[in-house]
Amino acid sequence: MKNLLLVGLIALLFSCNSTAQKGTETNTKEKETFKVVKSDKEWKELLTKDQYYVLRQEGTERPFSSPLNKVTQAGTFHCAACNTPLYETKHKFDSGTGWPSFDRGIDGNIAYDSDRKLGYVRTELVCGTCGGHLGHMFNDGPSETTGKRHCINGDALTFEPTK
Repeated sequence: MKNLLLVGLIALLFSCNSTAQKGTETNTKEKETFKVVKSDKEWKELLTKDQYYVLRQEGTERPFSSPLNKVTQAGTFHCAACNTPLYETKHKFDSGTGWPSFDRGIDGNIAYDSDRKLGYVRTELVCGTCGGHLGHMFNDGPSETTGKRHCINGDALTFEPTK
């Protein structure tokens, strides 16, 4: 009986030391080399304080704080860090969440990563050119299109109207 208890205790100790707890999960931003790479100092000089917080430190702006929430005119939303076109107005919708929301991005310009900061896995969206944090993707978007919601920080974007 003592041996069985000892084996059970050892198994428990090893199971509590899994690779997931060691931070070995796949992280696109650390492994992928992006086309646009700058030093931290260069990003701070290029971006506003709020843009830097969102794009480089993976922050989140306050809901309903972005003027881009109300943009409905035809055009393209670009990465505020590297000017890569990311989203088109025709795929934007009002999710009621307080952040600009899209049902899809421009093919090939967005990279996907796993974010476990809140204790569960979320799909993080990053600029495919510079790796800047954009927001997260959820499965509660419009069912008549993709069913996806790209919940994006307005500080991560600039808007260029169609001419």
